[in-house]
Formats: sequence, structure tokens, C-alpha cells
Amino acid sequence: MVEKFHTELASLKEDVLEMGYLARDMLNRSLTALETQDVALAGSIDRDKKRIADQDHEIEQKCLRLIALNQPMAKDLRTIAASMKMITSLYRIGRYGKDIAIVVPDLAGAPHVGNLVGIPHMGEVVGGMITDTLVAFEREDLTAIDDIVEREVAVDALRYSVFRGCLACMMEDPKNITQCTNYVMIARYLERCGDHACKIAEKVHYMVTGERIEIR
Repeated sequence: MVEKFHTELASLKEDVLEMGYLARDMLNRSLTALETQDVALAGSIDRDKKRIADQDHEIEQKCLRLIALNQPMAKDLRTIAASMKMITSLYRIGRYGKDIAIVVPDLAGAPHVGNLVGIPHMGEVVGGMITDTLVAFEREDLTAIDDIVEREVAVDALRYSVFRGCLACMMEDPKNITQCTNYVMIARYLERCGDHACKIAEKVHYMVTGERIEIR
């Protein structure tokens, strides 16, 4: 019975990781579609929204069954609890990827203003944060997220840098207003994805150590 439970718990973690990498890839692909003006790629992200929604529901149900049937304790219970919290953040990250993809057709066909005013770099930082929280979850090792606070601070600074760059472009030429407004919105989405990565890091820390932390 115990062996069966731990096999199912390992399967749960695999499901969470699969969902996590799908969410991260939806975000990354949306930024690639934005940068390359690839409308077809943007469309593929929209089609993934049902898949990630199904994963969210299925993993939640699996968590509830494991608790109800096995009454886990200590780290096993923390792993299940962390998984239930993580999937909420992962779903939101995937949805933000979809939201970015939605604006790609509207921006395609015109040169990028200000070389996307730093959005690709911001996306790289956020994508790295998401990847490392998943690595920490998989390995149950906090080393990969030791500097998550510093990276969160950097993401906040990049958001304001994008805003200032967009403001300068809009003042230079009012024709840039629509495009730059979208860039400001996308930077906000990326900042929120960074916040969700921090929330995942908090849950992984709790899973591994039993101690609760808050990353601001």
C-alpha cells in the first residue's frame, strides 16, 4: 500500500512538471511569436489553453484522491499541498502566454518600436525563474532558487524600464501609442508571471523544509 502511494505521488509530481513546462513553453512561444511576428505560432498557443486547463483539473482531482485515500503526513502531505498551489500559478502563467499571443496578429506587419524596448530580455529572466522553480521542485533541492528574490527585483526594474522606453517612443511619435500600449501591457503580464514563479518557489521551499516563507 505504501509503495503504491509513493508511486502515485511520483506520478503526481511528473504531472505537475509536465504542466509546468507547458506553461513555460506557452509563455516562451508567445514571446517568440511576438518578436518574429509569427501569427501561426501565436495560434498554436491559443490551442494549448484547453490542454493546460484540463491538466489543472486533473491534477487537482489526483491530489484530492491521494489525500482522501492515503491520509498522508509530513513531507508527503506537503508535496501534495504544494502541487495543488503550484498548478494555480502554472495555469495563470500559461494564460498570460495566451494573452500575449492574442495581440501578435495586431502587431504583425509593422516594424517593432524601439526593438521591443527590452521585452525579450525581460522574458528570458522570467522564463529562467519558472524553469528553476520546476527544477527545484523536481529535485527537491532549493539551490536553483537561491537567488529568486534578486531576480524578482530585476524583473520589477525591467517592467519600469519598458514603461519608460515606451513613454519616450510615444512622445517621439504619437503613431507609436497603440504599439507601445501593448508593450506596456505585455511587460505587466511578464511581471505577474515572475510573481507566480515566486509563489511557486515559496511552495517548493515549504515542501522541502516545512518552513513557510514569503517572497516580496
